[in-house]
Amino acid sequence: MKLVSIDSVIWKEGKHYVAQCLNLDISSFGDTKEEALANLKEAVELYCEDESSAEFTTIENPEIIHAEITYA
Repeated sequence: MKLVSIDSVIWKEGKHYVAQCLNLDISSFGDTKEEALANLKEAVELYCEDESSAEFTTIENPEIIHAEITYA
């Protein structure tokens, strides 16, 4: 067994909270922040069980950047 730390971001989308792992391309959701994070942890653990060599991206000093876009 390996112990790794993951970085995640969480936001409210409609009635649910979405949690996304920044180290792997995995997301989950729940009715509360706590539930969304617990579901994300479970999803990451299940992913790692199936992936013999799961590669975690190291995240250093993430920033949230806001931008304006134009679309048709």
